[in-house]
Amino acid sequence: MQAYGVRGSLDPERPLEYAPDVLRIATGIVNTYLIGENDHWVLLDTGIAGFGRMIRRGAEARFGVGTRPAAIILTHGHFDHAGNADALAAEWNAPVYAHPLELPYLNGQSDYPPPDPTVGGAMAFMSRAYPHRGRKLSSDVRPLEDGVPGLPDWRWLHTPGSTAGHISLFREVDRLLLAGDAMATMNLDSWVEQVRRTPEPANPPAPLTTDWEAARRSVEKLAALGPQAIGAGHGLPLAGEGLPDVLADFAATFTAPARGRYAVAPAYAGPSGVEWIPPPVPDPFPRQAAGAALVAFGVWGLAAAARRGTSRRRVRPA
Repeated sequence: MQAYGVRGSLDPERPLEYAPDVLRIATGIVNTYLIGENDHWVLLDTGIAGFGRMIRRGAEARFGVGTRPAAIILTHGHFDHAGNADALAAEWNAPVYAHPLELPYLNGQSDYPPPDPTVGGAMAFMSRAYPHRGRKLSSDVRPLEDGVPGLPDWRWLHTPGSTAGHISLFREVDRLLLAGDAMATMNLDSWVEQVRRTPEPANPPAPLTTDWEAARRSVEKLAALGPQAIGAGHGLPLAGEGLPDVLADFAATFTAPARGRYAVAPAYAGPSGVEWIPPPVPDPFPRQAAGAALVAFGVWGLAAAARRGTSRRRVRPA
């Protein structure tokens, strides 16, 4: 995995090789990971729909034409992490694994809670266009049990917050953490960081996190592992000797948003999917957008009237 150093421990612009058996493939705004060697590997998450070909080509470039994974593992089923699960599983004839609490959203039994654009920030603004419907995979979807299928050196941890059945992967031998959306490695709330992508521990995707207390506990669980490298669903990888201390500080100061639908109260979910969603809070954007549109229309109308008046003055009677 190509990783970038944490400020204060390594130069954040200096790339280094860490975990050569893990390859990150960026699919738009989200990362997927190929884990393993030529004769035995696993795909973690499948990215946004439409990026399946990119993932397939990345796997073939790394492992050879005709390769297929032992399994596809989903950290969770959000649209940007499971978008190509069905297509890739069918093409590779590979089983899909997820936490039992995630299965209702992968077998068509339940939709996810809707995104919360009122939480504020760049991703929250964009989340107004995010889908939240569950999906019914036609592939073989199995619940995770003991161990990680196809990866005997790894273990999975239940890290809810973003979803009730979210998981992260950890390998003890080199203390490598693949965190999914339990945390990010860039500030997803900043418009500037959508371009700069400064590597740093950061909150999980705010508009899609429906239980902030669970999210805090999950970050604390991950910090307690003392990881030496982190690959997340969003952002560039982090690595360096100072990373455990940086992550511990982040966990100790973890702060939920001050406003928003799920900042007020969490959504509740169980084995059958969503059980309760807090009522929405007022979203000022539609009114602001309507007001801006009226102002723009008014300015356009005044400008058009001024142009017509000017044209009349320029026309002299015969």
